Amino acid sequence: MRLNGLILLCASVLWAASLAAHAEAPRTFSEAKKVAWGLYAPQSTEFYCGCKYTGNKVDLAACGYIPRKNATRAKRIEWEHIVPAWQIGHQRRCWQNGGRKNCTRNDQVYKRAEADLHNLVPSIGEVNGDRNNFSFGWLPEHPGQYGSCLTQVDFKAKKVMPRPSVRGMIARTYFYMSKQYNLRISRQDEQLYQAWNKTYPVEGWERQRNQRVACVMGHGNDFVGPVNLKACG
Repeated sequence: MRLNGLILLCASVLWAASLAAHAEAPRTFSEAKKVAWGLYAPQSTEFYCGCKYTGNKVDLAACGYIPRKNATRAKRIEWEHIVPAWQIGHQRRCWQNGGRKNCTRNDQVYKRAEADLHNLVPSIGEVNGDRNNFSFGWLPEHPGQYGSCLTQVDFKAKKVMPRPSVRGMIARTYFYMSKQYNLRISRQDEQLYQAWNKTYPVEGWERQRNQRVACVMGHGNDFVGPVNLKACG
């Protein structure tokens, strides 16, 4: 069983890398979502709850996910910005003069940031909607908000505590986006992400994802580690 699992994992990585090698960096968020499907194997794991999905359908029963409110949205995969588009835009003048639509039409830096695949992950639609543009942080543990899913949302505090296995990647994504697009991170958030970066170091799956995304974007996330662009084909 272990050998079969390893074979399937290697096949999935090679399949996704092959697609990435023939893709181009997306110019818009709409393009980014289309490209993102090709970066993950046909059967993959979503970000916030660790649930398996096939195509656009999430296997909720297998991971013990119980919809909080929106069962229809919970069954589908959506593409989530780890650093919210709202947070990116609010640091740019375009947002003050017309919001997201204006930024998308007229601000090239914003468009690149919104379409950056390093910042895009597959999420259960309901959790994506509940996360909104809330910041990440520590919350008192109250399991069961989404069944067995370990991610929690505090709507009053406007905070999200993600499951432990993705906290390090969240931190490294924030560091990357801050460096790449000159985004400001509050001192409090920086301290949190430094702690998460140290407590939850880079794992193999994160390195593999970084390599696949780099093959499309033309560069990796240096906070995850080096990439080999020559291996992209």
